Amino acid sequence: MKQNNTSKQSTYFGFRSVMKEEKTHLVTNVFHSVASKYDVMNDLMSLGIHRIWKRLAIASSNVQPGQRVLDLAGGTGDLTEQFYYLVGKTGLVVLADLNSSMLKIGRDKLRNKGLISKIHYVQTNAEALPFPDNFFDCIAIAFGLRNITEIDTALRSMLRTLKKGGRLLVLEFSHPQCTKLHRLYNLYNLHILPYIGKIVAQDSHSYRYLAESIQMHPNQETLKKMMIDIGFQDTTYKNLTGGIVALHCGFKF
Repeated sequence: MKQNNTSKQSTYFGFRSVMKEEKTHLVTNVFHSVASKYDVMNDLMSLGIHRIWKRLAIASSNVQPGQRVLDLAGGTGDLTEQFYYLVGKTGLVVLADLNSSMLKIGRDKLRNKGLISKIHYVQTNAEALPFPDNFFDCIAIAFGLRNITEIDTALRSMLRTLKKGGRLLVLEFSHPQCTKLHRLYNLYNLHILPYIGKIVAQDSHSYRYLAESIQMHPNQETLKKMMIDIGFQDTTYKNLTGGIVALHCGFKF
C-alpha cells in the first residue's frame, strides 16, 4: 500500500488525492457506469474464481435458520442469494448498497429467480447504517470495503448493528504474499484489467480506478489491526489464492 499523505479532509480515489466528500460522488459514478456489465466483468477478471471466494465466505458465516444477515455493498446480490437459503423461512437478508443502479440490478436478478420474500433492499452509505443497534447476526461485505471513503467509520457502524456474538466477514482484494505473484498481479491490475474494461464494458477509466483502489487498500495485517482497534474480537484472516484476496473475520462480544 502506498504511503498515505492525505490530510484529514482528503483521501484517495485510486491513486488520486481527492476531498472526502468528492470520493463518494466519484465512486457512485463508477458503479453507475459499470453496473450493467458488473457480473460479466467479474467472471472475466477473475476467470470465475470470485465465485469460489464468495462460497468460502458463505461457508465461514455459520448463518443459521431464523437469523438476520446484512449483505453490505452487496451489489448484484451474489451473497444475498446464498444467504437467502441459509436463513430459512423465518430469517431475513438485507441487501444494502450505496449505488441505486447496482441495487436495481441485484433486485431484478434475485426476483427473476423467484427470491422475493425475506429479502429487503436498502440504499445506504456504509458509514451511517440505518439499522438498530444489535440487529444482525452476520454482516458480510464482499469487494466493497476499499470503495468506502471512511473505512473506520463504516467498521464502527457495522459493529454497532451487529448482535452480541455476531460476526463480520470482509472479503476483499488484498496483497499477494509471493513477490513474483505480487508483481504479476500488479501488472495485470494496472494494465490488462483496464484494457478488458475498455473492450467489454467500453469503460477503461472505471476499471483503472478499481485496479488502483486494490493497490491502495490496507494490507492484511493493517486491516486486521483496524478491526481490532474498532472493537472486533477474535479477529483473523485467511489468504485466498496466495493473498490476492483475503477473508477477514471478527466478532462482537
